Amino acid sequence: MTVPNAWRQLSVWLGIKHPIIQAPMAGGGITTPELVSAVSNAGGLGSIGAAYMKPEDIVQLAQQVRALTQRPFAINLFVPQPQPADVDPSPMLAVLARYHQELGLPPPKPPTWPMPSFDEQVDAIVESGARVFSFAMGIPPAAVLERLRARKVVLMGTATTVHEAKLLEQAGVEIIVAQGAEAGGHRSTFAGSFEAGLVGTLALVPQVVDAVRVPVVASGGIMDGRGVAAARVLGASGAQLGTAFLSCPESGAAPAYKAALRAAKDDSTVVTRALSGRPARGLANTLSEELKDTQALLPFPLQHAATTPLRSAAAAQGDTRFMTLWAGQAAALSRAMPAGELVRELVAESERLR
Repeated sequence: MTVPNAWRQLSVWLGIKHPIIQAPMAGGGITTPELVSAVSNAGGLGSIGAAYMKPEDIVQLAQQVRALTQRPFAINLFVPQPQPADVDPSPMLAVLARYHQELGLPPPKPPTWPMPSFDEQVDAIVESGARVFSFAMGIPPAAVLERLRARKVVLMGTATTVHEAKLLEQAGVEIIVAQGAEAGGHRSTFAGSFEAGLVGTLALVPQVVDAVRVPVVASGGIMDGRGVAAARVLGASGAQLGTAFLSCPESGAAPAYKAALRAAKDDSTVVTRALSGRPARGLANTLSEELKDTQALLPFPLQHAATTPLRSAAAAQGDTRFMTLWAGQAAALSRAMPAGELVRELVAESERLR
């Protein structure tokens, strides 16, 4: 969307003051009601990362957010992935067993499918009162999109290439998040190889803006007002930040996770399948390094399920060797300040650069 005032127009459409979106980080209880509501109350768009949540938990969390803010917020899901057949988890469980032993855990058990019913999750979103339904890793069925559109819920999908952005637009998606290679967390690539989808934010955003007619939100490597201002100059209608909000006191990230972010450098992150079975960017640790060449990795999300007990115990013990440490390449720019204050600072910094 290259028309003048696109930045302001997206804000007006969504009913927010600033088109600054807190990325919907799933798992680990990171997107707490306090974080989501603080961002929304400050004029941005808070997001619930609900991909692994049961429908009833989505409704409950949305109610908690609504009790803290009357401003718009988003809920995010992963598009359902094919269930693999005839997967033997034994080799992976044997690898994980020694890590379990180190943390004093019982031997790992064969993983079960961890994803709740997508249709029931969508039912929960309809009930939640969320202004925006955002999604990643594909395109939901047309019937789902139509149902939400009929309820006046704004549809926001994630693309890692121009081709994916065009597919989203053709499906009737109303806002496209252009996820650059710098972004932390899972890669959303769904229409090509993950390697081909590693296009940097600076290159991806203007090409997507030129290729589609719907608003584009820049995502990946944005941590301060300089990144927000750059997104606007590139033609984006908004900016989405995830890693920037992890260090906020309202974030549910474990203390050891936040400490690791503060110690991060420009080359601290890797793209790894080790933790979940799907490429995702995070701070390098024992799991990502020792499992990077193994042939025993399970497909997503079974690898996620298999490593969950280990990762959860490590978080409780503050042992970053086996934790989930999703982070973008600019993690070193993290600032530990309240989420509302961070939104206001992002706006002020970017305005000074206009």
